[in-house]
Parts: sequence; C-alpha cells; structure tokens
Amino acid sequence: MTSLNAHANELSSVDALAPIFKASGDPLRLEILRVLRRDTFGVLELSQLFGMRQSGMSHHLKVMHKAGLLEPQREGNAIFYRRPLHLDSEKLTDQTIRQVFETVDKVALPAHLQEKIEAIRTQRADQSQAFFARHAEQFREQQELIAAFDLYAGPVADLLRKRAAKQSWQTTLEIGPGEGAFLKVLSELSGHVVALDNSRDMLAKATRTCIDERLNNVDLIEGVTDTLLARGDAFDLVIANMVLHHVPSPADIFLDAAALMNSGGCFVISELCSHDQDWAKENCGDLWLGFEPEELTAWAAEAGLSAGEQLFIGLRNGFQVQVREFWKTTGRS
Repeated sequence: MTSLNAHANELSSVDALAPIFKASGDPLRLEILRVLRRDTFGVLELSQLFGMRQSGMSHHLKVMHKAGLLEPQREGNAIFYRRPLHLDSEKLTDQTIRQVFETVDKVALPAHLQEKIEAIRTQRADQSQAFFARHAEQFREQQELIAAFDLYAGPVADLLRKRAAKQSWQTTLEIGPGEGAFLKVLSELSGHVVALDNSRDMLAKATRTCIDERLNNVDLIEGVTDTLLARGDAFDLVIANMVLHHVPSPADIFLDAAALMNSGGCFVISELCSHDQDWAKENCGDLWLGFEPEELTAWAAEAGLSAGEQLFIGLRNGFQVQVREFWKTTGRS
C-alpha cells in the first residue's frame, strides 16, 4: 500500500510539473519572463515591447499565470504582471519555477528589447516629473493626502539615531528629498550629505530649506542615480523616503543604491505598502500603488543587500507605511 501511495504521489508531482514546462516551452514566453526579472509591466506595455496584438499577449500571459510563472498585480483599474513573490522552497513545482527563472536570467536581453524597456521607463519618469512640475507649490498638501511627513519621517529618524550610536556615516545620499524636510536630520548625523532629485522645482524648494536651516554640509544635485554612478560617488548611508512609488523602475533603485554604497553601508527606505486607492495616481502623481514587503526584500536580495529591521505603521486613512533597512556586507559593486 505504501508503495502504491508513493507511486500515486510521484504521478501527481509529474502532472503538476507538466503545465510549467509547457508554458515555458516557447521562446516568446521565455523572453517575457526575462523582461519581468525586476520590472512589472501591463499588457499594453508588453504588447509594445514584443510588437504584437494585445489579444495575443493576453493569451500568453493567461497560460503563464495558470502555470504559476506569473502573477497579476492590480494597479487601480489596470492589471500589471510580475513574477510570483512567494515561492515555497519545499514544493517541487516552486523549485521548478525558480530553476526556470534562474536559467533564463543567464541569457542577456537583446539590445532592441532593452531599448524598448528604457523607452517605457522614460515615459513613466516623464509622467512623474511633469506632475511635480505642475504641483510643486502644493507638494506637501498633495503628499499629506496619503501620509503626513512626521508619521514616517519620525520613525526613520529614530531608527537612524539608534544606529548612529554605533555606526559612523561620513557620507549620506538622499534620493528624492522633495522640499528637503528630512535633510536637517541627515545633516546632523552625517559629515556630508548629497540630495539628489530629477525635479528642478523640488530642488529649488530643498535649496530654500537648506538656506533657512543653515545646512552647510548638504549638496543638492539635479539628476538620477546614474548621474552619481557616472561620477564614481560612494556613500555610507542611502535614504529614500516615500520615493519608490514615484520612480519608473523601483527595483533598479536597489541595484543603484547597492552600487553607490561602501561596504557596510545601509539603505533605509520608508514606503507605502500595497493598496487599492487609485486616486493617488491622479492626485499625488504616484506611478505605483505601494509594494508588498516581500517585493522589496526580493529586490534587495538580488542587489546583494541583506534585510535588517522593519517597522509597519498603520494610518487612519487605510494606508500602511513600511520602514525598512537593508545592509551591504560585501565590497562595493
């Protein structure tokens, strides 16, 4: 009887594996998996990337979703697709899916696909930048529709001060400082602070904050993380407060932060947890409706960063903020 049960379980496992191999046994679908390594794309965006009709792309995505290779992510009224966040290391099917991902990731993306991906990211970045250019004067008012600054800045400051008792940060980078409200905290904790923003209007406000607060060890730079990577800058601490939901490719922020950090460096973020309040896109310029904690952890791990302390803050309006820290324990990338 035991032998029969074992045989039945073996057949059941084989039956469960078949859809995975069938769904992944197509060059186009493997390319889709490849472009979704760190990015999340909608059906229309994937159709643009691969030059095919939406109906055809939807069919491929349906097959891959059914096999467990993809999962949908609702962003308001739109559906985006990503690789599954939760894969059980003990389940044979999930082990197989992970092996498919690891294998396909060894193949470099063709140049033409990479160019199309960059074009989509540029469209998203332009959309975000245009919003902040239009609403720079109402920045604080717009942001506090979701979360008042002190509700997340306070816990982040407390975490940094606790770490500063044992950790010395000579150089600090804040990505997306907004009006510069957090720069005073960083100026007190670090010898030299760089504030990086791609919005000239927001940098003008941050400059005024630095003048008013007499923050003489802060440099404000217009640009993106690539700007600092090209200069060869290196930091002990990198901060991103409520920034990820405004950037075209959030996963890349982790890669860039890791590349910009010295060994032993720390990346601290505050960010919205995943939510369904679509009005935030129109009213606050959000590109993404928050993120699952596992999503951030996975992006950090791929960037070579180890997760540290985490704190979750529930807000009265239904939003939840996560404060996370990630550490770089190896040499600079």
